[in-house]
Amino acid sequence: MPEHASRRDRDPRGERLALGVVVLTMGDRQRELRALLQSVAVQEGGPAEVVVLGQGVGLTGLPEGVASVELAENLGIPGGRNAGIRWLREHADVDVVVVLDDDGLLPRSDTLRRVREAFAENPRLGIVSFRIVDEAGQTLRRHVPRLGGARPAESGPVTTFLGGAHAIRMRVIEEVGEFPAAFFYAHEETDFAWRALDAGWEIHYRADLLLRHPRTEASRHAVYYRNTGRNRVWLAKRRLPALLVPLYLASWAAYTLAQRPPLHGLRTWWAGFFEGVRVPCPPRLPMRWRTVWRMTRLGRPPVI
Repeated sequence: MPEHASRRDRDPRGERLALGVVVLTMGDRQRELRALLQSVAVQEGGPAEVVVLGQGVGLTGLPEGVASVELAENLGIPGGRNAGIRWLREHADVDVVVVLDDDGLLPRSDTLRRVREAFAENPRLGIVSFRIVDEAGQTLRRHVPRLGGARPAESGPVTTFLGGAHAIRMRVIEEVGEFPAAFFYAHEETDFAWRALDAGWEIHYRADLLLRHPRTEASRHAVYYRNTGRNRVWLAKRRLPALLVPLYLASWAAYTLAQRPPLHGLRTWWAGFFEGVRVPCPPRLPMRWRTVWRMTRLGRPPVI
């Protein structure tokens, strides 16, 4: 169970909580990135330390006060986030890290203030998942971290979080470790979430914290099918009790078949699946059974 928060964390208004914002970019969304950074700049509750990381690309034209880090290569989503978190550790003293997609936008000016208040009011809160909406204000089912994408307009405790819009207490990262860089893309949030839950932290979905994001399909990524299949296996092998590993993988295989992906996608998914079986991705640190029960009570046992 996490220790109680420091005096700074207990500020009921969150005014003394320091926020850092991490944004990854491939350099191909300049207009959207500028709009996102402007929406961050006008947030209430005091300034945040903002860093933009170029994934193997140069960075130009960033607003004054926004730090830039040009990575030598594309480290993938988890590796890029880790680099951003390390930069914040070295150059700023932040309590909470906010991660935002470079083509997203904060439509409300009170979002980061609400983030500060949420973490200040609940010392056991480790992660906050935002609500991602499209241009029409609609939420896709896959953007709701509940089984079946249920109740998108309802806030509450959940078992995972959204990669493109979330906030993590820095103490959680220090306690459970970084995102799994080897995953590169897909399911790195679930791996991190399960570790946080197993350490006793809470994860909340906040329907009032909005990130506006263009309506897209996850399959647009070239590595989607391969990495989805591979990383599901790695996730199970790393984090689940041995008894649950085959149940989890069987349920996800059945779910994938039920979605009727295109033939090339299905072939690539299975290739990734068997790659995950063959190739190790240590460490193996399975969650405790009390965490399994806790997830079950929250509506998503780790076999679905």
